[in-house]
Amino acid sequence: MTMSNTGGRRRPPTIHDVAREAGVSRGTVSRVLNGGHYVSPAAQEAVNAAIRRTGYVVNRHARSLITGRSDSVGFLLTEPQERFFEDPNFNVLLSGCTQALAAHDIPLLLMLAGTKDERRRITRYITAGHVDGVLLVSSHSGDRVAEELREAGVPLVQCGKPMGPGSKVSYVAADDRDGARDMVRHLLSLGRRRIGVVSGPLDTPGGVDRLAGYKEVLTEAGVEIDERLITSGDYSRASGEAGAERLLARAPDLDALFVASDLMAQGALAALRRAGRRVPEDVSVGGFDDSAAATEATPALTTIRQPYDRISAEMVRLLLAQIGGEDPAAVILPTELVTRQST
Repeated sequence: MTMSNTGGRRRPPTIHDVAREAGVSRGTVSRVLNGGHYVSPAAQEAVNAAIRRTGYVVNRHARSLITGRSDSVGFLLTEPQERFFEDPNFNVLLSGCTQALAAHDIPLLLMLAGTKDERRRITRYITAGHVDGVLLVSSHSGDRVAEELREAGVPLVQCGKPMGPGSKVSYVAADDRDGARDMVRHLLSLGRRRIGVVSGPLDTPGGVDRLAGYKEVLTEAGVEIDERLITSGDYSRASGEAGAERLLARAPDLDALFVASDLMAQGALAALRRAGRRVPEDVSVGGFDDSAAATEATPALTTIRQPYDRISAEMVRLLLAQIGGEDPAAVILPTELVTRQST
């Protein structure tokens, strides 16, 4: 920290102090702080070392006036607030994106918009330039947030495939359909034939693709699709419990359940216990996500692992590329079957 001339009081280091410490011009320091364009590797290293030695902190407000950028990114969850605190997947994604952006010294702002009014207010805030881009988590068909932000020119990356046909929104997704196929193949390999499914919401890409994977594998195996064995939930624990109860009432002879999220599968396990069904002896149960809910369940859940660390890193990479002027892109990542005691 640098000493001022007023009674020995310490003042924050300035860009001039960094330039003097690094032995370069103020302009070179400025170019390093704004992306390192037209700066030699040696000069960039000297400036970065000087920043560490002096403890210089960028004045983001002053820089934003020059660059027209906020130097921040929004993490937008279009679900009710209680879902954020209940579903462990959202926190894992938030943490991963925060860490990936921290490597670029960019803060992440959490935005919750579970109602139409909240989405309208958040959209106004974003399009006013308060963030440089948005990481959108959870999107339902009929929800115009992604398209409105894209039409306003806001850099955007969505977690999960867009629902609308011909959408130009950039996204990162796990291969939901293939993951569901792996789970149903696993249940069939155990000799199960009356396999029920509690899908995710059918106005979301994950809900649609996981149900499609379930049906495809049964058809390939020559097992007739029985609509009594199919129901849907909203990824909450309560909806998984209610879904399992519906299936047991319709098809008491079911011998397996594919539940399209670990949190819903926890609820399904509670319903099975209440009905006197042993897991896995009477009913094998498989989840999806490999979240904390899978290992906390009793018995521990066989599930499909989504690579949340890679999803977060790729979302941030694509967003920063868009902010830098590149075109939207898409990444689909493979899933993995993880077997535990529930099957």
